[in-house]
Amino acid sequence: MPNTYTQLYIHIVFAVKNRVALLNTDWDERLRLYISATVQNNGHKMLCINNMPDHMHMFIGMNPSQSLSDLMRLVKGDSSEWINKERLTQFKFQWQEGYGAFTYSKSQIDKVVNYVNNQQEHHKKTSFLDEYRQLLTSFDIAFDERYIFKEPE
Repeated sequence: MPNTYTQLYIHIVFAVKNRVALLNTDWDERLRLYISATVQNNGHKMLCINNMPDHMHMFIGMNPSQSLSDLMRLVKGDSSEWINKERLTQFKFQWQEGYGAFTYSKSQIDKVVNYVNNQQEHHKKTSFLDEYRQLLTSFDIAFDERYIFKEPE
């Protein structure tokens, strides 16, 4: 796209189906590398990626040549297929439907990278559901409690 200049930074949060803690420390680094490659092979820049056992955070520099929904369909679909093909979980692996996506300015990059990289410390104090509600609220995103990620049953 000649004469198209953008600066799009997006923090994306998505969860394992039913919030089951399936992302295992034995292989989660390989998963992060796999997802990073998917993002970069689609023309975007992975700024950072981190996960907890039940959810994933990505912070990317977005290329406008692809929609976010198309990228997330590929990230979630390809990574689910890879996890299942590698037999990394005892049961069929799936990501939960949907995701949260939040935009930031260039001046906020270091803050968001630090936030994503420190998820393990952050979740010693805050649950995932509380974190997700805080993100939605701080971005003035109207949401219905019935359709946000739920606590595992």
